[in-house]
Amino acid sequence: MATPLSAHADSGIIRHAEGDFPISTAIEVPAGASTVYLSGMGAPVQDKSAPAKSLEAYGDTQTQTLASLKRIEEELKKLNLTMGDVVQMHIYMVADPRTKQLDFGGMMKAYTQYFGTAKQPNLPVRSAFAVAQLANPGWLIEIEVTAVRAPKK
Repeated sequence: MATPLSAHADSGIIRHAEGDFPISTAIEVPAGASTVYLSGMGAPVQDKSAPAKSLEAYGDTQTQTLASLKRIEEELKKLNLTMGDVVQMHIYMVADPRTKQLDFGGMMKAYTQYFGTAKQPNLPVRSAFAVAQLANPGWLIEIEVTAVRAPKK
């Protein structure tokens, strides 16, 4: 049985979690809440001296995940929302061409800096997908989120 968690007790959003993995297994959103869908975001260029659209320009999976989550955080802030308002996340990942492997561990190191912390304990439901490629050949990761604005009381 999932354990209900609610870091925003007054929001009416109920997050259910099982085990220690830092995602919710289910989230209940109250009637009257506003749903906000953010487009997928990859990392901005990290090294402007590297060739355009290259892996070197964007960094490894952990670096790209951190940069993508920072972009998402900034977009949410423009909407008066926070990472704690995120209820769903889709992560699209490409294998690192150097290792031919997905760096799930690198993604998780970055993800857990934003979710499941003492400062921000709210966990979204989440899926991570391996894909053949992303629109930008230098990206190893693209993240899209859905956030909820709690109804006004």
